[in-house]
Amino acid sequence: MAMTLEDFKAARRVLDGVITPTHLVPSPAFSEGCGNHVYLKPENLQVTGAYKIRGAYYKVSTLTDEEKARGLVTASAGNHAQGVAYAAQQAGVAATIVMPTTTPLVKVNNTKALGAEVVLHGATFDDAAAKAHQLEESQGLTYIPPFNDADVATGQGTIAYEIFSDLPDVDLILVPVGGGGLCAGVATLTKLLNPNVRVIGVEPTGAASMKAALKAGRPVTLDSVDTIADGVAVKTVGDVVFPYIQKNVDDILTIDDTELVDAFLDMMEKHKMVVENAGLLTIAALNHLERKGQNVVSVLSGGNMDVITMSSLVQHGLINRGRVFTFSVLLPDRPGELLRVAGIVAQEKGNVIKLDHNQFVSINRQSAVELKVTLEAFGHEHKASILRALRESGYDAHEVSTADFYN
Repeated sequence: MAMTLEDFKAARRVLDGVITPTHLVPSPAFSEGCGNHVYLKPENLQVTGAYKIRGAYYKVSTLTDEEKARGLVTASAGNHAQGVAYAAQQAGVAATIVMPTTTPLVKVNNTKALGAEVVLHGATFDDAAAKAHQLEESQGLTYIPPFNDADVATGQGTIAYEIFSDLPDVDLILVPVGGGGLCAGVATLTKLLNPNVRVIGVEPTGAASMKAALKAGRPVTLDSVDTIADGVAVKTVGDVVFPYIQKNVDDILTIDDTELVDAFLDMMEKHKMVVENAGLLTIAALNHLERKGQNVVSVLSGGNMDVITMSSLVQHGLINRGRVFTFSVLLPDRPGELLRVAGIVAQEKGNVIKLDHNQFVSINRQSAVELKVTLEAFGHEHKASILRALRESGYDAHEVSTADFYN
């Protein structure tokens, strides 16, 4: 089927009362940082914590009673899993979800809580998809595609209706890209409503399957994917949705994982929202826009992230910003040296998190004690001033890897 305006209207009617209205959130902080007027589309606040409920629920609504009765099966990195599980629960049918073994625990547990059977298989989404198709064949289940399906993409595309309702004069919509379903749906409906509005897809550098497909003129399979944005870690984009991307998406941007770490910290501090790495692609992309003064909407695709991952991102974000760092210095083995170093740090307004005082690194009593100190600072300039003060006081202080020492 094609994605027509009538199809999108039908999807909107089906989803009315099912999904949570996620109204645009103006972001003065991100606006100031990029020179545009930025609005956030917080699909991380959706019923299942991600936009995927839209496509999954609408797709299930189009199935025949016989197709539903056979039971549903799908593959997912987590968010589509919860969407299918929720739709199956509402329809009173069984669902089996195949997820990669690397799927965050919160996504696995949330899917189980919705009554679905979870099968963990393979290291990537593509591995899980192969297993799901195997179960489809062997058990006669009905497969619900996570992205490569016009009905699914149509459901996802209803996001555009809400964007236009909240911001009729939108100039640019940024959309995360994995397999292509979300981007295809949003871009297609956007161009139907106003062809002058630009849509840019954003994917991680380590899983740039859409960029590769557009360059080749057809979907191609990457040798591997390597990104912290597990929700879009897809080797091959969907061939069904790819033509819609070709026709309606104005550009594709790629983002390094390090930028997602900074975006996570910014989102937590400036908006007090948890957004998973895939959803943060559109925040990181704000720094890559050439045009200024636009009304820009960043689609935050989901927020299903476990606390261990959150902790790691906060830690690495603080390190990247120079707000946590570790220095090492060799001290003479005599009383008062540790106190003297602590005094310099205190005078420079550094806050000690952790220290390691090792007397057994050398037999030379003039430089026999190794001191490692992890500090909180205000940023890279403050960090540099602390190290400079130590050196001016005669200590050969140098920064060491905080990531290793922090644990």
